[in-house]
Amino acid sequence: MIYEIRGKQVILDSVLAKLYRCVNGTKTINQSGKRNIDRFPKDFYFQLTNEEFSNLKSQFRTSSLNGYGGVRKNPYVFTAH
Repeated sequence: MIYEIRGKQVILDSVLAKLYRCVNGTKTINQSGKRNIDRFPKDFYFQLTNEEFSNLKSQFRTSSLNGYGGVRKNPYVFTAH
């Protein structure tokens, strides 16, 4: 579940939420990123643009990446480094 975006290997916030078994899903992961900005610099954690998200969705041939009928906002992604 690793994708290449902006020349970096990234993982979606929804995948991390599942890996870490977050009760509130991506909300928990994204709040952690926003509250700990020193630990999550811009090159480690960023939100996809509309175009990037559209391209990613086209790889799946579905409108839903999280299995719940789609997402309301473009997802955040985290790099490996």
